[in-house]
Amino acid sequence: MQGAKLIKGRWVLCGDEVIADGAVAVEGNRIVETGPAEALSRRYAGAEVIGSENSAVLPGFVNAHHHSHGVSTIQHGLPDALLESWILGFAGLRTGRVHEETLLSAAEQLRSGVTSLVDVHSGGGSAAEYEASVDAGLQAYERAGIRVAFATGTATQSRLVHGAGEDEAFVDHLPADVQADARALLPGPDRVGGEDYLDIVTARVESFVRHPLIDVWFAPPGPQWVSDALMQQIAARADALDTRIQTHCNESFYEKLHGDRFYGCPTVLHLERLGVLGERFSIAHGVWLTQTEIAALGRSGAAVSHNPSSNLRLRAGIAPLNALLAGGVTVALGMDGTTINEDEDMFSELRLALRLNRVPHYGHCVPSTAQLFELATTGGARLMGKEKEIGRLRAGYRADLMVVDIERLVHPWIAPEVDPLELIVLRARKEDVRCVLVDGEVVMRDGAVTGFDEQAAADALAEHFASRPFPRELADIAARIRPHLEAWYQRWETPPLTPYTGYNAR
Repeated sequence: MQGAKLIKGRWVLCGDEVIADGAVAVEGNRIVETGPAEALSRRYAGAEVIGSENSAVLPGFVNAHHHSHGVSTIQHGLPDALLESWILGFAGLRTGRVHEETLLSAAEQLRSGVTSLVDVHSGGGSAAEYEASVDAGLQAYERAGIRVAFATGTATQSRLVHGAGEDEAFVDHLPADVQADARALLPGPDRVGGEDYLDIVTARVESFVRHPLIDVWFAPPGPQWVSDALMQQIAARADALDTRIQTHCNESFYEKLHGDRFYGCPTVLHLERLGVLGERFSIAHGVWLTQTEIAALGRSGAAVSHNPSSNLRLRAGIAPLNALLAGGVTVALGMDGTTINEDEDMFSELRLALRLNRVPHYGHCVPSTAQLFELATTGGARLMGKEKEIGRLRAGYRADLMVVDIERLVHPWIAPEVDPLELIVLRARKEDVRCVLVDGEVVMRDGAVTGFDEQAAADALAEHFASRPFPRELADIAARIRPHLEAWYQRWETPPLTPYTGYNAR
């Protein structure tokens, strides 16, 4: 059959069943059939064949929370730290080029078997500069061939410390010789504001509404970084445009304290009170959620992207995954552009999430391998509002899938009765992914992306950074402010804490 593709494997992991010696038939951008390879080979005799008996076929992963760095913060010389200190350190980094950074990041996602992602873009500067950065990211995704929810946001308050109006109090608290330095890090009057932001994102949502691979979302960076009024305006605009919202929430310990300190209640309950929670709404991280917040997420239909690597790297902690699952919350898996080994390996992220949440006591519910696989596929699909289109290998679904070479996984022997899902999830690595299809098109083969010249993008980005002088003055200002910022948070009252999980004792 001309124009069709037949994706074959020793195992086809459909998401709800495993087909031994199976195949997936693809026509155009859709899966038309799954079943035994022998029968489908006869039915689709003229189809292009991808994969073999040494392969496994899986639905593409969904990375539910991401930032397209292109070059990591470690490569920039910014070490990991608590979130509040780490964010301050960005003042001393060279500025990049959004287009090339996005292309390189997309290539890494595809090599990892990720076929869909939520990319949270944070921009600033004037309205024109912000608009240009958004367009640069969107243009990159048009070239990359990956499915994306391009979620874009900008901060409108709390530039230095958490809490509406607290920046001035913090600056006034600083020694006189540091106050002027701190004010140099505050934005000027031409910084993009809430109304401009709403208009810019609205225009892009409308422009991409019929794009086969790109959706545009709102992404207020966090409740502390935008006003309540703007958060409500964003929710109303998203509802009117039939699009979605993702925000960071309860990532760090001090974000948890911020809720009770400035809202008089936990942050998610404040969002519920504002009327912004709902199925369109997702939060990233959720490390410090209370049980009442988990209940609010469950009843509202809002989703959570669980980002275990990033949470560990920035000393945020371990999110209460077991409690979220028990509470009926939609949970997905995200790499956040900050994986534990700097490798953007979704298989590793999946295993990390699995291991971190296996409580060391009998009688406790712990996630299974199958549940974690669901987080990385169908959970992400639900978070994106595409649960009837992606996340499974099923007739009628979009042809988003990966082919994994299993030779290393089975060498030198495996038991005939081995569970293929367990084997692949617990042993596969990013480098085992041989081919990736998005919307029926081959977008990665043998480690190389097909939609653009990755080396040219890397060379252009390297040349750009090499030509940019190190912003030493801003880096020195951030270094002088940092001990005062950390002392500021240390003075916040810490309530008694009851961990969700006890891992050890003394």
